[in-house]
Amino acid sequence: MADHLEASVTLPSDPASVSAARAYVASVLAEWGLPGDTEAADTIRLIVSELATNAVQHTFGLSPTFTVDIALDRDENLRVGVTDSHPRFPKRLPAAVQQDNGRGMVIIRWLTAEAGGRLRVRPTREGGKTVSIELPWTVPVGPR
Repeated sequence: MADHLEASVTLPSDPASVSAARAYVASVLAEWGLPGDTEAADTIRLIVSELATNAVQHTFGLSPTFTVDIALDRDENLRVGVTDSHPRFPKRLPAAVQQDNGRGMVIIRWLTAEAGGRLRVRPTREGGKTVSIELPWTVPVGPR
């Protein structure tokens, strides 16, 4: 495989784009050798769903689109990021807060750590933000 692979898609900030983002990432990962029926693929799809949902729900209509970027470096590190144009960073909720939503970042943080990766939130030059995860790239030998 190449030393560095990249893929990107920009989607409208619409609830229907969450499943489109998830399907796009699954397709790219399959092209790069990660079968869709693995635990790693399930984890990445869930993380992408949460990141895309956050980009749609928490930008309050101020980000008309969001971009999903995927990069694989030297078959070792996978990076998936979602960028929107809203300047507000995600907030960590206290564990005692009881509500129906707002747990996306908790889920993302936990899944990322569980997979041996890390979560980053960075501002963009344009005034928005990118929320990304980096995971070790491990392609399993066969289905689970």
